[in-house]
Amino acid sequence: MEMKTIGVVGAGTMGTGIAQTAAVMGYHVILRDIEMEFVNASVNRMDQYFTKSVAKGRMTDEQKEEALGRLTKTDRLQDLEEADLVIEAVLENMELKKSVFLELNQICKKETIFASNTSSMSITEIGKESGRPDRFCGIHFFNPVPVMKLVEVIRGLNTSDETMETALYFALSLGKTPVEVKKDSPGFIVNRLLLPYLNEAAKMLSEGVATVEDIDTAVRLGLNYPMGPFQMIDFGGMQLTVDVLNYFKEEFNDNSYAPQPLLRQMVRAGKLGPKAGEGFYKYE
Repeated sequence: MEMKTIGVVGAGTMGTGIAQTAAVMGYHVILRDIEMEFVNASVNRMDQYFTKSVAKGRMTDEQKEEALGRLTKTDRLQDLEEADLVIEAVLENMELKKSVFLELNQICKKETIFASNTSSMSITEIGKESGRPDRFCGIHFFNPVPVMKLVEVIRGLNTSDETMETALYFALSLGKTPVEVKKDSPGFIVNRLLLPYLNEAAKMLSEGVATVEDIDTAVRLGLNYPMGPFQMIDFGGMQLTVDVLNYFKEEFNDNSYAPQPLLRQMVRAGKLGPKAGEGFYKYE
């Protein structure tokens, strides 16, 4: 299936990155959020990113204007009716995701492929509500999207081979390195490995084994990770970490995935990361 027009639902951090990357690579992108102020803010962030790229010689002014010219802004789902692929990048809320695709199924062409950028939730469950489970898959990008090369392409129980082939090709066309997740399992590959590690770091801190700074330093220098676990929790979001661990606990029926009490306390205290001004570290 030839794809020319990509719809992106959700103009937050991930939706902005996906839309920006697709526009740079030549796709016409329709970016939608519930309010035009969110969409305009998203495009402004892209403009700033492109301006810096031009200043650093990574792209020309002409390339910048061409990429911005491929973007269509909207607050109406109806405007995605001609999209060949629609990627949902709304909040990690199962019912919200289902409702988005339920509406899109009445709007988009029958051939349109739907995909969720969810980092952990069931592709099969969301796909069932889409009305086209055979043309539904997961396309999970990593933050920041323009920089991170990995894309997880996830097969739901009813996803067709053709849909998977198209999604894998799309990821390649963006200059990404896709990996195929053959079985729909909570957290897929990366977050299935990552979240227990972050949870164990919180347990270690609670036990007084070492400080936040020393645990992060040990991981960066001993494992050669770009970030320590507490930096990563702050960057990814305290609330999201707790929510995903709770989701794992329920889906796997395994209490070992339960978020550490320290993480829950941090959420209750509003220490959610950079946007809140404080997580495990303090931010201006």
